[in-house]
Amino acid sequence: MKSTNVARNVVAALRDMGVRHVFGVPSGGWVDYMEAIRTTDGIDFVLASHEGGAGFMADICGRLTGVPGVCFGTFGPGATNLATGVGGATLDRSPMIALTDEMPAAWRSRTIQMGIDHQALFAPLTKATMRIAPDTAVDTLAEAARIALSGRPGAVHVGLPQGMSAIEVSEALIGPIAADPVPDAAAADVAALVAAFTAARKPVLAIGLGAVHAQVQDRIVALAERFGLPVLLTPMAKGMVAETHSNYAGVLFHALSDMVGVTHAEADLVVAVGYDPIEFNFENWMRDGLALASIDIAAADIDTAVHPLVADTVGAIAPTLDALLALPVDVKDWDLAALAARKSAMLAKLAGREGAFGPCGALDVLRDVLPDDGIMTCDVGAHTHLIGQHWRTPAPGTQIMSNGWSAMGFGLPSAIAAKLCRPDTPVCCVLGDGGFLMTAGELATAVREKLPLVIVIFTDNDLALIRIKQEKKSNPIYGTPVRAEGTIGGPSLFGVPVTVARDPAEFRAALEAGFAADGPVIVEALLDSREYDGLVLRKDKP
Repeated sequence: MKSTNVARNVVAALRDMGVRHVFGVPSGGWVDYMEAIRTTDGIDFVLASHEGGAGFMADICGRLTGVPGVCFGTFGPGATNLATGVGGATLDRSPMIALTDEMPAAWRSRTIQMGIDHQALFAPLTKATMRIAPDTAVDTLAEAARIALSGRPGAVHVGLPQGMSAIEVSEALIGPIAADPVPDAAAADVAALVAAFTAARKPVLAIGLGAVHAQVQDRIVALAERFGLPVLLTPMAKGMVAETHSNYAGVLFHALSDMVGVTHAEADLVVAVGYDPIEFNFENWMRDGLALASIDIAAADIDTAVHPLVADTVGAIAPTLDALLALPVDVKDWDLAALAARKSAMLAKLAGREGAFGPCGALDVLRDVLPDDGIMTCDVGAHTHLIGQHWRTPAPGTQIMSNGWSAMGFGLPSAIAAKLCRPDTPVCCVLGDGGFLMTAGELATAVREKLPLVIVIFTDNDLALIRIKQEKKSNPIYGTPVRAEGTIGGPSLFGVPVTVARDPAEFRAALEAGFAADGPVIVEALLDSREYDGLVLRKDKP
């Protein structure tokens, strides 16, 4: 067997499992791993400006490729910075391997600079946490990848004890990595689902992120069409059913959710497919007493004292849907014409209008300029609620957001990763000016990587969601203005040119020029945040 060292074994294993980028901020203990990456074909290190951004980047690589994204942080503050992105991967259900330096065994119980227990730090943020040993490092990485990919995907932390990287070991190869197989649901549970569905006269489909992972889009559309059912989506399931489809009823939790609620208030059964309550708990939108039938790889999480759980089919999603599709055609009692009228009225309220330049109009222009196969990522804020309801999403993965974790600062790093994973696809991000300030340093990463990327900043100098909540309580506005007035800065930030747009025409021209550029550009839209007031934070539950 060939002789190598731990660092080269680790890097070769990551490359062979399909990892193409490792994101992070290096440390002294990481130097041997950096050298191994430099000398190994097919894998690169991407220097981030902040470990939190590196975590978000790894999250998106995991989402888009199906291979665990990989990030690195050093002792103490490096690890705590990284933790924000790691928690995001776990609660947004993206496969990730988060690497950190760790103290060698002799120092783990001692008082030492930057020394904290990384295993304890990452335990509540990950699906598992472990550390390598010289002769079994590749086996540990294989186990980490398997856990990250299995069930609901998420992050796994792997500690790299300092001083271990240069130890000479035998070359170890990694085998194929696959998620644990998901068995079919129990026959008795499927029978209970079939009985409940057959008896219901107005069942509604509620589609979540698990359905995206299961790739059951065609089955969901067929089921809705076969039985005449309205389809509700969670925000991260956008693209599973086209907004133009006659059975599409809207997105839960986001803008004008009260109008979406008119539909599900009429239901006599919710059939939840891959519904993950990490996005939005059932109790927050289902009327009291409404029954639930769940189709997912995990047991339903719902207060059964309020909502009867008439079927809980835990197992592979596709075969369970096939059992419903095998039933005789029985068009349910929904008035799809009334549904279409409600949807049309809702979308009309979200369309751009004459007068002050607002976020709805800006999204209309961006949607028109970005090709259908393009990717738009977004940050967290009031604009996210508009995007969730208003942004036409041709397919899953063409709109990327954080909803389970909902961390501000997510949008720019996620767009950088999307462009690295899909270099030939047009990519943009939509950020509020508050979220932009959290990860503005990642502009340097986009410049260093020479990424053609359009960074759209909605500047309203306002943390609008919190300001609206203050006003709902009749509190004075306090602590939410981002700045008194003005723009984010000058004509260039970190070497990225900035174009300011004050109306839809200027915005369109700036976007078209931005997508034609050969590097990152910022398009700053100066908007009126008061447009959010009548659209977001509406009542979800009837």
